[in-house]
Amino acid sequence: MILKNLLTVSAFTVFMFAASAFIQKDEIKTTSKDTAPDNNGFAVLELFTSEGCSSCPPADDLMGQIQKEYKDQPVYILSYHVDYWNRLGWKDRFSSAENSQRQQAYSRLLKSQTYTPQLVVNGKNEFVGSDRNAIENAIQKVIPDSKNTSINLSAAVSQKAITVSFKTTQADSQSKLMINLVEKKSSTQVNGGENEGHRLLHWQIVHKQEHISLKDHPEGTLNFTLPENFSPDNWEIIGFIQNPKNGIISGASKAIIQ
Repeated sequence: MILKNLLTVSAFTVFMFAASAFIQKDEIKTTSKDTAPDNNGFAVLELFTSEGCSSCPPADDLMGQIQKEYKDQPVYILSYHVDYWNRLGWKDRFSSAENSQRQQAYSRLLKSQTYTPQLVVNGKNEFVGSDRNAIENAIQKVIPDSKNTSINLSAAVSQKAITVSFKTTQADSQSKLMINLVEKKSSTQVNGGENEGHRLLHWQIVHKQEHISLKDHPEGTLNFTLPENFSPDNWEIIGFIQNPKNGIISGASKAIIQ
């Protein structure tokens, strides 16, 4: 794994060319996922990844496995492609400065290094994004230990936009509702950088995230511009409630786009 320290560019650049550690892509171990928790718990998995990082494809693959195995459980996966790898031979078409800034905010809150692939669970704990045992254990722990604040989401598509309606009972005036436009699956033929020559598969790609203050807007609507070559079967809306002061996520939900 290659760590990315955004504050020390020179050291960062040298370190990036060091050999990446090989991370084995094993199947997720079989665990009991058949019974929904009594308290309606949940797990939000936020992966910070990049097409320019050779250690990231195993983490991307792992998200696809988790998405399949937990498809009937309250597990919400969000993959944020960061932009600080773009200067090193390949520009990730899914990357944005906003995604990198979100990762840096977690670095401050969790007192962690900033690296790829990095995964944050429910805004509380971070792991190497390809460490399937740590991630699997975290999911099994947070679902029964969390209580999901109600979020009602619906999404309708028109010729030019996706209109999302939302309503929540969250009473914490400091919390925000983060509504995400997510592409379920896509692929890229990479022609430069550390993954040159490889076709990479990605799951649950965040294309846009809107922040809504629940103090002023506990319910309402917002619009996302309709993506190019849009197919409703390959897109969804995921919303979660987060306190930006401590990073803790207190509720999550998703909506099919109709």
